[in-house]
Amino acid sequence: MALTEDPNDPRLGHGADRAARGQNEAYLVLSAEELAKGFIRPVRRSYLHVGVRGHEDGLVPPGCGTRTHMGLTLCETYARQPTFYGATFCCGCNMHRPVAEFIWDEDGAVVGS
Repeated sequence: MALTEDPNDPRLGHGADRAARGQNEAYLVLSAEELAKGFIRPVRRSYLHVGVRGHEDGLVPPGCGTRTHMGLTLCETYARQPTFYGATFCCGCNMHRPVAEFIWDEDGAVVGS
């Protein structure tokens, strides 16, 4: 898996997946210059797939409960700009899901908030 600062890189995926398909060939990250400006959230390294909170009625499927770890530059991109990504990868489901389905392992905050 590669990282890129080019939003037009053809190896990028876009959004949540409808079926398992694995990781993208590349992931978009913020530039080193942007990351050097500092973080507005803690740098967190892993998250849990919990599903959408408030939908424990069985109408929305729960998350798989798997913990996914990320590389440092992806973590720093989340810490600098928490809303940068709309979806993130789940190692258990082998697919990208909306960030609202995940909580940070370190503190339980919803990913992307």
